[in-house]
Amino acid sequence: MTRKPGQGNDEMHEATDVDVIIAGAGPTGLMLAGELGLAGVRPLVLERQPQRRDTQKANGLGGQILRLLRLRGLLDRFEAASTGPLHPAPRYPFGDVHLDFSGMADPPLQGLHLPQPRLERLLEEHAEEVGAEVRRGHALLGVDREDGRVAARVNGPDGPYRVTARYLVGCDGPRSRVREEAGISFPGTTYPEINRLAQITLPDAVTLLDDGDLQVPGLGVLHAGFTRTEQGLFGIGSLGQGVWLVLTTEDEPVDTDDRTSMTPDEFRDSVRRVLGADLPVQEWIRLSRYRHQARQADRYRDRRILLAGDAAHLFPATGVGLNAGMLDAANLAWKLAARLHGWAPAGLLDTYQEERRLAADRTMLHTQAQVALRRGTDPAAEALREVFLEVFADEQPLRRVGALIAGADVRYPQPGAGVHPLTGAFVPALAPHPAPLLGPARPVLLDLAGRPEVRAAAGDWASRVDVRTAETADRPADALLIRPDGHVAWATAVDEPAEVAVPALREALGHWFGAPPVTEG
Repeated sequence: MTRKPGQGNDEMHEATDVDVIIAGAGPTGLMLAGELGLAGVRPLVLERQPQRRDTQKANGLGGQILRLLRLRGLLDRFEAASTGPLHPAPRYPFGDVHLDFSGMADPPLQGLHLPQPRLERLLEEHAEEVGAEVRRGHALLGVDREDGRVAARVNGPDGPYRVTARYLVGCDGPRSRVREEAGISFPGTTYPEINRLAQITLPDAVTLLDDGDLQVPGLGVLHAGFTRTEQGLFGIGSLGQGVWLVLTTEDEPVDTDDRTSMTPDEFRDSVRRVLGADLPVQEWIRLSRYRHQARQADRYRDRRILLAGDAAHLFPATGVGLNAGMLDAANLAWKLAARLHGWAPAGLLDTYQEERRLAADRTMLHTQAQVALRRGTDPAAEALREVFLEVFADEQPLRRVGALIAGADVRYPQPGAGVHPLTGAFVPALAPHPAPLLGPARPVLLDLAGRPEVRAAAGDWASRVDVRTAETADRPADALLIRPDGHVAWATAVDEPAEVAVPALREALGHWFGAPPVTEG
């Protein structure tokens, strides 16, 4: 356990070592703390803010992270705290058009409306339950490297102190102090638009029409979705239970100070400039202002310092940052734990950067495509948006771009030739679902076809890999070796001979989970 820093402000007090220091108690940092705790590592989370934020920076979770939370056995807990059950995304904003998934029985995107303060509370509770320590009001001042360690200089409520660890992970956002201290550059683009976002309720005088549009006194019919004018972009959509999400986008109409909070008057002025009329508001629930950025750190690891979440990447669209950051955490945690427990094969930790940069590149691809759809104002841009919507009226391209947005199309590269098509991809949905399949955040060899020779092949790794059996309709493979982050490390085809399956399985076990432990006998 970590000794609390001493009293007084005149000297730097030394704290006992920890395994991993996490800078930042946002969703990525708290997710990482929970994942490390499940893997038997006790991390220390340092957060400069003295209290948990009450700002609703994000409205909820969407994409692949929901599938991982289900495999962890945590999704029911998150659903219970949400404002509604997990639901398919019938329409999804993409640039300034909407992709319509409402005609699909199994759309590739799902969402859970869970305001960020509530999400962070759940993640923190879970992290502390599995052994993490969260210190609020403890600001990271700097980082020193030592032999085999990294030391954080911290200013806490009782004064400055140092704490050392084997690894330090920066989950401290776009202005990351950890990234700066490591000398890691953050190249990219800041787009000129100012985006203003409000969650509101509307007065009774506003009428919701049968087609989803709104009849607004003094304004007329206001179409749901996006309205483009010469002055900018206006968007409105329902969040359910009488709450509406309203957006304006303008190209730098006035100077703004990002350090100040947006006021209702500022938002009203923006709506008036874009629409040329006022939007009546009954209650203001949330207000925020932001600019889109497309940035990615030139590396995610510098020896014992690593980056995750917004400290590693920023995407020029909303609704994807949480998914990406929390999946970063799941990918990194089990690899860090393997290093700390002493069984990680050579190069395992390097695969964190390789794999999550690949995923970030995919996210950057579709979010920058959204920039092109959003920023164009001439007839050619209008034609692009019209053609785009025609193409995505068909199910196959719509399903494909939905998987891209969700992060479900990522397949990490795997060693060897002729590997099963599932290898590297996220474990497919199985019915009935053997949840929580990955509750302890340990690798699982899942036998779907009653193959005792396959189960026996994993016996030498019994201390690291759980072996389970299950039955599923229309099985995609006879057996799956699943990493703690939900990605398939190996799969054997239906009825593949044992002389082929068993050596390939043992090779995959060694590649990802190290040499078999030596047993005394």
